[in-house]
Parts: sequence; structure tokens; C-alpha cells
Amino acid sequence: MKITILTIFPEVCRCVFAESIMGRAVSKGLADLQAADLRKWTSDRHRTVDDTPYGGGPGMVMKIEPIDLALSELRTPQSKVVLMSPQGRKFSDSIAREFSQCPELILLSGHYEGIDQRVADHLVDDEVSIGDYVLTSGVLPALVVADAVVRLIPGVLGDSESAAQDSFAAGILDHPHYTRPAEYKGWKVPEVLLGGHHAEIEKWRRAAALEATRKRRPDLLKGG
Repeated sequence: MKITILTIFPEVCRCVFAESIMGRAVSKGLADLQAADLRKWTSDRHRTVDDTPYGGGPGMVMKIEPIDLALSELRTPQSKVVLMSPQGRKFSDSIAREFSQCPELILLSGHYEGIDQRVADHLVDDEVSIGDYVLTSGVLPALVVADAVVRLIPGVLGDSESAAQDSFAAGILDHPHYTRPAEYKGWKVPEVLLGGHHAEIEKWRRAAALEATRKRRPDLLKGG
């Protein structure tokens, strides 16, 4: 799978792409992760990607022309182009799984006050938001999406069951996890996890996951 982040901060992406799970995916040849510098598709000596908004107002707006030129070069018939935008649908595990089925994903990272609306209207296939808050750059949301998608590629995680058992994969939060020592400062690991009875352990994990979801994310439960 190929993922390209189109941004004015490509080095931020390259640093992340080289580390941890994403770095492992690249080294195994399971993912092709690229950071494209939007300024490459500018024509003036200042490599300008933004301008003042029509109608006045604070901040700067990203111009459509460099984005159009970039996508014209980067996009293939297999590409899905996604704009990181506060107006987009809220990113979730199900969307990550949807994106992981795409052969090529181009994530367009916004900056400044916003992006010329014609980009959203005519040049992208989807819009995604990672939450109801504002960041100084769209490169971080794009990296969040890339990370969530890459770990779903078969062979990327050391244990193929890891992604299937994560929070949200089954529509609820994950169960609590423990490791050695069995007791620390009087805080004990639940006894059922120490007994080796796999059916009882699975039963406990399911109940614990549901309880955690009821307490912390009741909205995930039907009628919650």
C-alpha cells in the first residue's frame, strides 16, 4: 500500500515514517510511505502556497493552484485523495479499515486559516477530521490517519490478532492489560488471569471490556 502526505512540512512526516511500526512496515516492503512537499508545485521565487482571503478576514488561505498541480502529478486511477478538514467525517477505526483497503492513499494536509473551498469541492474524494479541536497544522492529523491505516496492513504487526483485539475494533473499548509482577505495592492482578483457564480468561476479558465501555464510552453501546 502506498500513502503519500502532501504538506509544506515533509520532514516532519519523514521522521515519523522512519520510526516504530511505520518504519517496520517500510523496511518489510509492506508500505510505501511518502511525504510530498507542496512547495514543489509553486512557480514564484518565494514558493508561495497561500494568499489573503477574498472578502477580508484574519489569516491566510492555501491556494488551489499548487494543490491541483500536485494532485495532477501524484494521483493515479487507484488513488483515494483525502483532505484533513474540520468539516470532514470524524475519523474512526471503521474508516481506518476502509482506507486500509485502498491501494493508494493521498492525505492532503491543510495549514494556515484554511484551504480554498474549491479544493474540497472539486479535487478530493473524501474529507476527514480527527476531532473537534484545532491544530496549527494538518500534518499531525494526516500522520494520525497514516499510522492507524498502516498498522492494519497484514503482516505489519507482530501478532495478527493485535489489531483485531484493539479498542473500537469490536465496537467497544479493549479489556485491561496486566504483566509481571503479579503484585506491586499491594495492587494485584485479577486472579483469573493467573490461573491459565483460557475460557474463563476470555469471559473475564469480555466482561471487563464491556464494563470499561459502560463507564468511559457509553456512547459506543447501543442505546448507551
